[in-house]
Amino acid sequence: MCGPAMFPAGPPWPRVRVVQVLWALLAVLLASWRLWAIKDFQECTWQVVLNEFKRVGESGVSDSFFEQEPVDTVSSLFHMLVDSPIDPSEKYLGFPYYLKINYSCEEKPSEDLVRMGHLTGLKPLVLVTFQSPVNFYRWKIEQLQIQMEAAPFRSKEPCMAEEVCSMSWYTPMPIKKGSVVMRVDISSNGLGTFIPDKRFQMNINGFLKRDRDNNIQFTVGEELFNLMPQYFVGVSSRPLWHTVDQSPVLILGGIPNEKYVLMTDTSFKDFSLVELSIDSCWVGSFYCPHSGFTATIYDTIATESTLFIRQNQLVYYFTGTYTTLYERNRGSGSWIRVLASECIKKLCPVYFHSNGSEYIMALTTGKHEGYVHFGTIRDGQVSFEMLPRQWSVCEQIGVTTCSIIWSEYIAASDDLELLYHIPEFIPEARGLEFLMILGTESYTSTAMAPKGIFCNPYNNLIFIWGNFLLQSSNKENFIYLADFPKELSIKYMARSFRGAVAIVTETEEIWYLLEGSYRVYQLFPSKGWQVHISLKLMQQSSLYASNETMLTLFYEDSKLYQLVYLMNNQKGQLVKRLVPVEQLLMYQQHTSHYDLERKGGYLMLSFIDFCPFSVMRLRSLPSPQRYTRQERYRARPPRVLERSGFHNENSLAIYQGLVYYLLWLHSVYDKPYADPVHDPTWRWWANNKQDQDYYFFLASNWRSAGGVSIEMDSYEKIYNLESAYELPERIFLDKGTEYSFAIFLSAQGHSFRTQSELGTAFQLHSQVDVGVVLADPGCIEASVKQEVLINRNSVLFSITLKDKKLCYDQGISGHHLMETSMTVNVVGSSGLCFQETHLGPHMQGNLMVPVFIGCPPGKRLAFDITYTLEYSRLKNKHYFDCVNVNPEMPCFLFRDIFYPFFLIQDLVTGDSGSFQGSYVLLVVGGGPTLDSLKDYSEDEIYRFNSPLDKTNSLIWTTRTTRTTKDSAFHIMSHESPGIEWLCLENAPCYDNVPQGIFAPEFFFKVLVSNRGVDTSTYCNYQLTFLLHIHGLPLSPKRALFIIMVSASVFVGLVIFYIAFCLLWPLVVKGCTMIRWKINNLIASESYYTYASISGISSMPSLRHSRMGSMFSSRMTEDRAEPKEAVERQLMT
Repeated sequence: MCGPAMFPAGPPWPRVRVVQVLWALLAVLLASWRLWAIKDFQECTWQVVLNEFKRVGESGVSDSFFEQEPVDTVSSLFHMLVDSPIDPSEKYLGFPYYLKINYSCEEKPSEDLVRMGHLTGLKPLVLVTFQSPVNFYRWKIEQLQIQMEAAPFRSKEPCMAEEVCSMSWYTPMPIKKGSVVMRVDISSNGLGTFIPDKRFQMNINGFLKRDRDNNIQFTVGEELFNLMPQYFVGVSSRPLWHTVDQSPVLILGGIPNEKYVLMTDTSFKDFSLVELSIDSCWVGSFYCPHSGFTATIYDTIATESTLFIRQNQLVYYFTGTYTTLYERNRGSGSWIRVLASECIKKLCPVYFHSNGSEYIMALTTGKHEGYVHFGTIRDGQVSFEMLPRQWSVCEQIGVTTCSIIWSEYIAASDDLELLYHIPEFIPEARGLEFLMILGTESYTSTAMAPKGIFCNPYNNLIFIWGNFLLQSSNKENFIYLADFPKELSIKYMARSFRGAVAIVTETEEIWYLLEGSYRVYQLFPSKGWQVHISLKLMQQSSLYASNETMLTLFYEDSKLYQLVYLMNNQKGQLVKRLVPVEQLLMYQQHTSHYDLERKGGYLMLSFIDFCPFSVMRLRSLPSPQRYTRQERYRARPPRVLERSGFHNENSLAIYQGLVYYLLWLHSVYDKPYADPVHDPTWRWWANNKQDQDYYFFLASNWRSAGGVSIEMDSYEKIYNLESAYELPERIFLDKGTEYSFAIFLSAQGHSFRTQSELGTAFQLHSQVDVGVVLADPGCIEASVKQEVLINRNSVLFSITLKDKKLCYDQGISGHHLMETSMTVNVVGSSGLCFQETHLGPHMQGNLMVPVFIGCPPGKRLAFDITYTLEYSRLKNKHYFDCVNVNPEMPCFLFRDIFYPFFLIQDLVTGDSGSFQGSYVLLVVGGGPTLDSLKDYSEDEIYRFNSPLDKTNSLIWTTRTTRTTKDSAFHIMSHESPGIEWLCLENAPCYDNVPQGIFAPEFFFKVLVSNRGVDTSTYCNYQLTFLLHIHGLPLSPKRALFIIMVSASVFVGLVIFYIAFCLLWPLVVKGCTMIRWKINNLIASESYYTYASISGISSMPSLRHSRMGSMFSSRMTEDRAEPKEAVERQLMT
């Protein structure tokens, strides 16, 4: 719709001159507080862009967020930090991007402001919130945040100044596996210029890639850079459909006769116009009637990983490249057409995921009229199923032909159901704000023309809308909201799911409704809108123009936004702007209700305040983390050893590595064996804490290696977050958990009265009342206690919300939670009460908080190895570890009684206490070595663990007598008498062959679960861990065989020894004689050889010489030879 629809030429009300003067005066009065705010608080705002690792310090650059893997660019720097508390041998990686932070104020250069802020001590604090993934079967459900302090960095541009010309602040932009949606909140440390907090969306865009020239381009089509006015001017607005809080990329179609869409990964802070690469064909047939062809993309829906579009009767989807979500790349190469044989007339979104999947619905016409194609998206894989499975909706309601115009998915329902048969005509309200439809009321002649249905899963409110608006809280009784005129027709509704709904009509009017109330407010066109836009045009705001077209209306963080195309001086601009609902309602209230009182000779303008209270505050709020389940880490930049305090590229890279390692420690903190200290960062600094003073000495004397100093206390997990004086974003309730808070209300004027009751004295009652509305009163209960503070003209309401232990069985931490809500209303305050702040008016009196019933995220069961060892040593009077000691997995002796103890660890609050509930312990696998571990079948698990086993297969037993209902397994607790290891004949640990000289060992894979046996919690704790047992006994046969073999070997050795001792002298004697004969033979041969050569020597002398030589030779070889033998030789 073009300009006149958004900004009418003149008000339709009577143009009385006095009224115009009063409106002008009203505009000045209502804007006075803004002028005061501008005077005392400069309108400054944070500016954040994304920079790649290699482009730090460059000016005017902004990068797209599509790289998803850590980069190995910092490990070499950590090897230089040899004298620091970190371990250089660990693997430190970095992230692909940095956050570059600046701020700007009106009419002041940004460079001067940033430099001034740095010199006055200003430091941006960055809080990155990772959105939990959809598929909780693959990824752990957690609410994770990391808070970082930005580091100052000089620009790389040439500078003539001594210190700095241009600078910015930088922090790493962390990436977490399983998360593609991230919120970045920028706040100040409280020094320097006052800058309001601001939130940015930093989402991974999986629909981008690099081409051969290293340029970034879209995978879904070609980006266009010329936003022509004909694409937007005069075009009807359309809804923005996506999975709430899960879609990293939003897509908006509706550009006439073009296959163009608007795409954004920053919630339209910036965006791109893309021409989709689809074939734009038209497939007509006898079952798919058509009136013409158009290239317009009518329906667009974004999910966590996949985009859906409808063009004519064709449906396409495109899966993005998200390696952080899947084990492998499942990105599409092109648009994929689905439901090719169907004639699709509309796509219907499903706003919330459930059961680890996202959903979409396609309404068909033609041959399958009356059916719905229900699509399921999980890990980028899309599948469709036609519902109902047995018969069509037409057959179900007993008609031949029918048409489904809208379908809404309710997670609690498993099949298609018909909620309500609406009347044929619109009821006659007769001046009432609402009317309960009972079937006895009178009706107008205007027929009801339904167009859609909407259900809020938190408060169970259902709206049916068209040229009417019906509301129900129980799917049975509907209320007709008469404030919405029957002459209008609703085109679509924008929902906050936090209690507010915006309505867009076919004529581009905007209406507003607080869920649970009965008043519908017109925001545009209205008197309040005219006052607001008049002020904005006077201020020459760049977000408003006299000619503008609204493209869509949507909620973001419970705030209503418009995407508007502005035309100023023949130049078009597409902007995202906030719809100031509170200001519009306040302006409208004041322009409609004011008094002129004569005070002497002049008139005094006064306004009527319909709000029943003047001040509303929340008190006695508990620490939020226990209920919000928000985990938060803190990481500060390393200290640079430079007087100016500016960081360099190396110190920023080290900051990257430290943040990466901190998040890595968080991700691996799921070991079954509990650490002595319950904190993921404990192992990081455990060995260096005692040297903290030494590292401080090095940093103080500027001797730290690498020019940076790493402080161990700067990287920690925060367990003591304080309440922000407002109700939390969500509340998780375990079994029987309570949440209490108080509301302080200061009444307007005199709002107290006395009332006498029979038999009692006069009691004081307040006319300010508070009501608590529960979406599921059968599951949770609320109590309200009123305390009247007469001396302060105030009332204090103490409210307690409690789970009733009735509506949930047991579940894994964070899985399949029941969604409900609590709404607190101050009676008579809906749309009438506002709190003035420097950021603008804030609506009060209506508080809505989603409540999740079940096992909260962040709770786990861990094996308390420390206390188990202490208690076992105490009870068994000794403890023997394995020969090869493993500190991560201590051993337990087979013959000792095993006393296991477990801990319930709260990863959010840091609490760690002994598990006091009941549990079932099962051996579900095992093996003699870690490499030979195997999982047992269900039949084997029963035989190895059940006391009813008759096959002689038990692995263990206990003296406890409590068992499950079927007596199949023992039920144990922390007071159980312990476990005795058996390893009977048919058990896998029976007759285990030793691997060496030591007794056999065995590794048991143990499963501990409290499912069905513990009534103290909603949590289904499941823990699987390995238990190392040594000293297993041998079987009797194998023991006898080993004894016999050992005895035989021993006896053989003894006999061999005795034989050796007896035969050794004879052997020695024989060897001696053999040696003598050999020597004698050698001597004889030598004599004859000598005699034949000389021929001169006489026989006596020869005999004497021969005898002498023989004697000397014999004495040399064997001095121990008996003397008699020598004499015999001489005589010879």
